Amino acid sequence: MNTPIDEPVRLHVPKSAVELRTITDDEAGQRVDNFLMRHFKTVPRTRVYRLLRKGEVRVNRKRVDAEYRLAAGDEVRLPPVRVDAGSEPGQPSTSLLELIEKSVIFQDKHVMVLDKPAGVAVHGGSGLSFGVIEALRASRPRETLELVHRLDRDTSGCLLIARDRSTLVSLHALIRAGGIHKTYLALVSGSWQLGTKRIDAPLATDAREHGERHVRVNQSGKDSVSIFKPVQFFGSLATLMEVDIPTGRTHQIRVHASFAGHPLLGDDKYGDRDRNAELKSHGLKRTFLHAQSVAFEWPGSGVPFHVSAPLPPELSAVIDEITPMKRKATKGAPRGAPRGVAKPARPARRDAPSAPAPGWVPRPTAPRTSQSRVPPAGPGSQSRAPRAPQSGAPRTSASAREPTSVARAPATTPRERPSAPRVKSTARRERGNVARARTVATREQTRTPRSQSAAPRERSGPSRPPGAAPRARSASWTAKGPGPAGRGPRPARRPAR
Repeated sequence: MNTPIDEPVRLHVPKSAVELRTITDDEAGQRVDNFLMRHFKTVPRTRVYRLLRKGEVRVNRKRVDAEYRLAAGDEVRLPPVRVDAGSEPGQPSTSLLELIEKSVIFQDKHVMVLDKPAGVAVHGGSGLSFGVIEALRASRPRETLELVHRLDRDTSGCLLIARDRSTLVSLHALIRAGGIHKTYLALVSGSWQLGTKRIDAPLATDAREHGERHVRVNQSGKDSVSIFKPVQFFGSLATLMEVDIPTGRTHQIRVHASFAGHPLLGDDKYGDRDRNAELKSHGLKRTFLHAQSVAFEWPGSGVPFHVSAPLPPELSAVIDEITPMKRKATKGAPRGAPRGVAKPARPARRDAPSAPAPGWVPRPTAPRTSQSRVPPAGPGSQSRAPRAPQSGAPRTSASAREPTSVARAPATTPRERPSAPRVKSTARRERGNVARARTVATREQTRTPRSQSAAPRERSGPSRPPGAAPRARSASWTAKGPGPAGRGPRPARRPAR
């Protein structure tokens, strides 16, 4: 006997009616997929994109892509959609609502800026039911909140939220014109030696690998510009960079950094696995990328707007962890040595004082004595012996030195000279003074007066009588003008043979 199986009763839910919607000025400028998601709040995102692919959504009676931007006056056909009563989305958790509300760092009547925490998506999708914008809409149901731009899930930092439709349209136009400046802090692998580098490489964002989006540099992609500037070096391990992106493409900084040969640390998709494993031991658990600041001028008024967010504590701890390691690698290692190798100790200086030998006895020294200088003696004068030293120090000579069996004192450095050097013997000093006096006297006696040395020299040989004709010149000499003084005319150059 067959036992009946209880099956769930499926209630027939009617579809919604077809609706034609005219786009107003406040709704103009947004993408059609975002417009449909706000209209069909309980419909999954996958269902919305399926409606666009099948052509059930028409704009001005034509098919459109998901990236089409609506203009004022466009007529949008909203197809019938069946929505189950049990498909109503739930509410974000209380902890998520509190986390997002605490992240608000600035707000006025036009915009709101959040310091988005890492690990929270900006919007739901891809397995996530709620993101930042869903949490804000749940906590502020009476406000019209829209994302001005996006950040990756693992990226922290400044996130702009528009609080009215006109502000959103104005900021989107400013982004397309390149008027919003977004600056990021990123830690890249290796030592960046390219200086301030502008990377202009188009990106293709449509590629898929294993069901995930994988952005690549492709000439047929969208224009993407990133400006990298080094801020702090950590040897060959890493470099802290400041990145400015005039364009905001998906995964732009991550792909451009990998394209330059210095991928972001902690990036599992575009990074270096070995270096990521090394940095994980220093506390890095996510991609090191932080949106530091956002700046622009309000359209129309030109009033500057600038807001910044500090580096989160988990990334600051990584910087503090690798900074002393850089000092150890560069301070003690010689140039060209691998990281972590200490510099060898310097050899001792040759003139450094060494320990005295055992049994060493210091040499007795006499105090410094004054010496009288002997003036130079003239011819026939006698030299006068210098006066004897007035001090009561005993005279020392070469024969009165210590025996050779006594060890001498070690060599001293120029900075450690003895206070009282040895005094020369008086006999040697007297002999030197007498010899100098004799030398001076001999020079004075043999010196010739200048008046005698200035007399003209007499010509040797027979002199010519006055009025005699000059001597005949040789045939090899030609009159080419006066030669050197007293040497006659210059010789002519002999003709070549």
